[in-house]
Amino acid sequence: MSQIITLTASDGSTVQFVDEKKASGGLKDVFFSPDKTYVVAFYRDKLDQVGRERLNLITGTYRDRVFNQEGGDYLKNLLCWPRATVEHNGRVGVVVPFFAKHFFFEHGSRNDDQMLGIRKREKEGKWFASAKNRSKFLDPRELGDGLTQLKTCIMMARAVRRLHSAGLAHSDLSYKNVLVDPSAGRACLIDLDGLVVPSKFPPDVAGTPDFFAPEVVATSKLDRHDPNRKLPSRLTDQHALAVLIYMNLLFRHPLRGDKVHDVNDTQRDEELAMGERALFIEHPTDHSNRVKLANVPPAELPWKDTQKLPYTITGPYVSELIRRAFIDGLHHPNARPTADEWETALVKTADLLQPCQNPQCAQKWFVFDNTTKPCCPHCGTAFRGKLPVLNLYSSHKEGSFRTDNHRLMVYSGQSAFQWHSSRLVFPNERLTPEQAKRVGYFVFHNDDWYFVNEALPSLRDVTAMQDIPVGGRIKLEDGGQILFSRETGGRLAVIQMVTQ
Repeated sequence: MSQIITLTASDGSTVQFVDEKKASGGLKDVFFSPDKTYVVAFYRDKLDQVGRERLNLITGTYRDRVFNQEGGDYLKNLLCWPRATVEHNGRVGVVVPFFAKHFFFEHGSRNDDQMLGIRKREKEGKWFASAKNRSKFLDPRELGDGLTQLKTCIMMARAVRRLHSAGLAHSDLSYKNVLVDPSAGRACLIDLDGLVVPSKFPPDVAGTPDFFAPEVVATSKLDRHDPNRKLPSRLTDQHALAVLIYMNLLFRHPLRGDKVHDVNDTQRDEELAMGERALFIEHPTDHSNRVKLANVPPAELPWKDTQKLPYTITGPYVSELIRRAFIDGLHHPNARPTADEWETALVKTADLLQPCQNPQCAQKWFVFDNTTKPCCPHCGTAFRGKLPVLNLYSSHKEGSFRTDNHRLMVYSGQSAFQWHSSRLVFPNERLTPEQAKRVGYFVFHNDDWYFVNEALPSLRDVTAMQDIPVGGRIKLEDGGQILFSRETGGRLAVIQMVTQ
């Protein structure tokens, strides 16, 4: 019969667990607390002094550095961070929060909940990053849509950005170690007890296939202490993050095309394809690694069709970073986009989303491509009606405005927030409750579009040369200008009207 073990943790707290192994990973065995609010994961092998010191720093100094700051509570939703260590029967364990309820499958598989046995199991990212898994196995209620998938990527980028800003790197950033909930746009990094502390604690593992940076694969046979051997770091995280985002938006791998490098040795072919000869499947001039549609199973279409759904459907901000990650930076790590750049690009892309007018469209949203004839690339439905686009500029000195290379698409019910009215506010973990409130919204009424002011004290219709009080509204017309705020960083919106 199972019994409850009580221990004193490294932070002085009392830790209990039921002496019944619930799961096993590559390095640890997992036990649940009686109330299932946390788990205790014991290492099977004895840890040396370096390993113990690493865990003490991760559960102590670095945990404080991440969470004991502005936005720390928010970050607990993005980083499943070990809070303490324990020892029992000569084994070291880490105390880790239990995964939130929404990171367990509620509906499971598409046809028979028992077919895959995934109902009530954790939502590893691997289930959602594959077109085959999505179309053949997962219940549609688990999948989300274009908007929630984008939000999921924002959360991944935000979590990695926070790790890197603390001076850390994830030794195994992959869809194994990111839990996702695309139905609501959530993500959480796990397995953080093996974090890399540069120049102090090297990684325990090299990573996961599909997410290894090319330089790691190319040097993997060198001795671990060889200065030419490349091990996981912030730069390899940046490659893995780019792969994660690409796969969660386009449901295919950016490097797994149909080019064969060694016809006689499959292992050598894999090493070359993912290492020194890695090549983006959508490279603009070298087409040798293109996906051949004749080899693609129906379950992976249309996502594997890079002609029908090229990476550019992700919009100008994300596609520029994809180009940098898989063309410029694939073999030149310092050219790779940072997690902060990904977060910014994804947030700006969320403002470019437009709801598809086809109620049967699986993705439900598409990124506006700045054409005069917008069309959903997923189902081919063309936009019909009046489509206002707000081009945002911000003040850097009184009376002077510069473009922010930022647009806000309008649709009925679309909201405006402080990060739209001021360039000095950005939607991340540091937002105050006041900054998170909506300041206005857009509505279509009697064949015209309006912006309704809910909380902007100095809103001005520049075209009509009149101030708009809270509760008032501005009609949106082509070429019109709206000044959201007169404060430093306040934004000016110039309206572009697309009519179909």
